[in-house]
Amino acid sequence: DSMKEALKSSHKFKLWRQRLLDNGMTIHDIEEIYTRYRHNGEALFSLVLLDASSPEGDKIPPICFLKGEVVCVLVVLIDEANGDKYTLLVKQRRICNGGLIYEPVAGMVDGTDDPHDVAVKEIEEETGLSVDPKQVIRINEDPYFASSGTSDEAMYFYYTELTLPLEKIQAYDGRKTGVDHEHEVIWTHVAPIEEAKRLITNTNGLLNVYMYEELARNA
Repeated sequence: DSMKEALKSSHKFKLWRQRLLDNGMTIHDIEEIYTRYRHNGEALFSLVLLDASSPEGDKIPPICFLKGEVVCVLVVLIDEANGDKYTLLVKQRRICNGGLIYEPVAGMVDGTDDPHDVAVKEIEEETGLSVDPKQVIRINEDPYFASSGTSDEAMYFYYTELTLPLEKIQAYDGRKTGVDHEHEVIWTHVAPIEEAKRLITNTNGLLNVYMYEELARNA
């Protein structure tokens, strides 16, 4: 336990607290209910109760699930012969329902890491695909909040495009990946974009696809 960082000293806690202050909240108390730690002692998730007043003098619902910043990356593989676009998704069992969930590459931003660096690392860890960092493009400048009423989770969306022969694209399908100490059991899945829209059931993943398509249309 001595190796575990104090929640209030963690980067994600300080980032969340500063955002509250920047938006005019007056913080009276923050009570830590439970914190889950990484293998290295870094705070991973935390449940807290916030006692704070708004600039208007009101209270806001107090419970917050602290997760911090995360990245979501749409990997687009383009058939060099005809320009057809495929998505390289990952599927894994998720705690929301215990089922296999299809989604773009995603990952949490550890400590003070740069979200772009995390995006590049997660692509390789979850798909086995090595990409030039310059090919990983950020879509939204300011973060979007996935569950603004109950969590600080702040999402940065990215995409990357790679042009390959079809056989190389297909070779990325069905690979087992994941990080053992994070209890990740992940399988890759290659699908045309229209099929990906039917397979993806989390809102962040779908938003990633539609934002990418909007950029592609306006390019």
